[in-house]
Amino acid sequence: MKKLPIYFFSEDTNYQPKEKIKVRNWLHQVILKEGYTLHTLNFIFCSDDYLLQINQDYLKHDTYTDIITFDNSTTEKEIISDIFISIDRVIDNAQKFKASRRDELHRVMVHGILHLLGYGDKKTTEKILMTCKEDEYLELRNF
Repeated sequence: MKKLPIYFFSEDTNYQPKEKIKVRNWLHQVILKEGYTLHTLNFIFCSDDYLLQINQDYLKHDTYTDIITFDNSTTEKEIISDIFISIDRVIDNAQKFKASRRDELHRVMVHGILHLLGYGDKKTTEKILMTCKEDEYLELRNF
């Protein structure tokens, strides 16, 4: 079977996810279930400071965040993206929400993909739908 074009990188941290093949397959299922195709998806795991700099440089926001998603696709319903995730935020949020680090990381990863699939989270109704979709796709994991 051909390796899925979902890649994992680290910047300013040495973090790498476990069960990469299973994570790739799960995320690919999410993308296909929503009627999209996968071209290339890069997850870049980084520190709070690294992601803060990206937030300041590209989005002009001076706040810490757990994720920033860049949609690089020029074709409708095709995924080409770089998703930056702060491992520091994931660890803190896991503790805050009483979740495992693994579950919090997976929630953040699928959250980024849901943005690429057209889901928002600015309005209350969008946040509710986003959370429901996150929960739905976390249940889809078979590992």
